[in-house]
Amino acid sequence: MVLELTDAQSAFLAEVTAFAAAEVAPRAAAIDETGEFPVGVMRAAAAHGLLGMTVPKAWGGLGLDYVSYGVAIEAISRASATVGVSLVVHHSLVADLLAHAGRARQKDEWLRRLASGEALAAFALSEPDAGTDAANQQTRAERTSHGYRIIGRKVWVANADAASVAIVFACTRPGLRGQGVTAFLVPMDTPGITRTARADSLGVRGLGCMDLDFDIEVTDEQVLGSVDQGFRLAMWALQGGRVGVAAQALGIGEAAIAEAIAFAKVRQTFGQPIAKYEAVQWMLADVATELEAARMLMWKAADAKDRQERSRVESSMAKLAASEAAHRASDKAMQIMASAGYRRGSTIERLFRDVRATEIYQGTSEAQRMIIAQGILAAR
Repeated sequence: MVLELTDAQSAFLAEVTAFAAAEVAPRAAAIDETGEFPVGVMRAAAAHGLLGMTVPKAWGGLGLDYVSYGVAIEAISRASATVGVSLVVHHSLVADLLAHAGRARQKDEWLRRLASGEALAAFALSEPDAGTDAANQQTRAERTSHGYRIIGRKVWVANADAASVAIVFACTRPGLRGQGVTAFLVPMDTPGITRTARADSLGVRGLGCMDLDFDIEVTDEQVLGSVDQGFRLAMWALQGGRVGVAAQALGIGEAAIAEAIAFAKVRQTFGQPIAKYEAVQWMLADVATELEAARMLMWKAADAKDRQERSRVESSMAKLAASEAAHRASDKAMQIMASAGYRRGSTIERLFRDVRATEIYQGTSEAQRMIIAQGILAAR
């Protein structure tokens, strides 16, 4: 057992860290302040191959393993949680799924464009009554002479503001829940799609979240995978997505610790830096340990994603541990910084808002506990 990155993984991490410091971190505050989707940053990421990290080389990507992808998402998220999770949606939820289940023609049309950054992707699964209960799809796909008519509404669709294509899930066999859902590959300029901006969110602002209303016609060639097997594909994609969110959370948590340490070394009370007080040291020690433990779970889940068809429990453990550890890290960092961190516009204030989403999207912490419990009960 080797719990270290390979030379190739370390070299790639160094490249991404340098990119994040130079291109992402200087724009993070503005992304949060304006709430505008960071098109310029995403173009810069594309120029470095970062929109095709997990895409096979045969389709124009870097063909990297999932551990490399995970450490890259962590490094980018340390600079900007928004850019980090936008890349997670693009890679784990769409590009990976297209590479896994797409037909050759679909890959020719879209996968190369996604890898190059010519196109950005969105994942339209959530609905007003289908969040944690994602099998409860109310968007329906009705058979027509040439394909399907999709009618319904999707909510909180990340990247939708700038996306060129989306994977859209719809019910094709009413009453069968997850056994009657089909995935469709839908260009976002298809007539009949209405985009509505979401109400402003607490954190991870600038993610391009939109609500999407559909009344569109699609062909049989736009079915991704097999008819009625879309829910299985969504769950497969979320295994990778949860590794990505775990990495995103770790990046936020590490950024929070860095802020707290820098502050604790210069802030003085009673004639000495507060970093010398055990109360502060113990807070830092606890959160650093929790983040490191969560990182090992993220690496394990990333490795499992590469080697196994199902890595459901591993990815849920990673997301649960990392998101909750990062939440505690940002909370303790704000406690250490006190009024300096509590003010609007401080870096830790942004991190404190951003991290909360990691315990919600792509499956709440409660949902992760359910998945983990089901897995361990079935195995023992």
